[in-house]
Amino acid sequence: MGAKAKTALKKNLKKRASQLALARRTDESSDFLPLEGGSGRNFPVAEKELVKDTATVLYVGHIPHGFYEDQMEGFFKQFGTIKRLRIARNRKTGKSKHYGFIEFENPEVAKVVADEINGYLLFEHNLQLQLFPPERVHPKLWKGVNKRYEPLHWREIQRKRHNKEKTVAEHQKMVQGILKRVEKRCKRIRDAGIDYECPELVGQIQPASKKIRFDDDDNNEA
Repeated sequence: MGAKAKTALKKNLKKRASQLALARRTDESSDFLPLEGGSGRNFPVAEKELVKDTATVLYVGHIPHGFYEDQMEGFFKQFGTIKRLRIARNRKTGKSKHYGFIEFENPEVAKVVADEINGYLLFEHNLQLQLFPPERVHPKLWKGVNKRYEPLHWREIQRKRHNKEKTVAEHQKMVQGILKRVEKRCKRIRDAGIDYECPELVGQIQPASKKIRFDDDDNNEA
């Protein structure tokens, strides 16, 4: 976002905040206006207005790729103090689910951000922001808020799994899987009308003696 866009956005936010403050003062003064033949009284406030005045948590949707915790905190902290921030991530891969939650200290700031940033175009994505009612905020919503995801080294995990020593039963299961796949491949070749003789693989996939871990009973019998 350029300098001109930031300046215009800040002016718009200040204008919106002043309008909210003026409207609040007007509402408070109008509540105490005396009626004809009666004294002034307070009018009941609508339930939706109460939610908007007390909600400090924002739901953020359509988060683009690359706009993660650090980037979101740097962007939204210019509007007010952020208490907590969390992006929903996949438990296995750690990738972003493209939605998250932000909690501000001031409910007025949260309302202004929800009104002004909703629909804001960022990296070809229109951010979706809306106030999260306080009754829907539960402790699990902020589970793992202070943790940063560390990607798993899947190549190293698969390498260790492939190179580990196998028992006789595990090796036989692996051989059966290889033979089953070779048989399916040869059947597809024959069905395609290709005259090809598949080589025998039984002698080529015998287990090496140093990679087999025999049980004690098998060693005693030998």
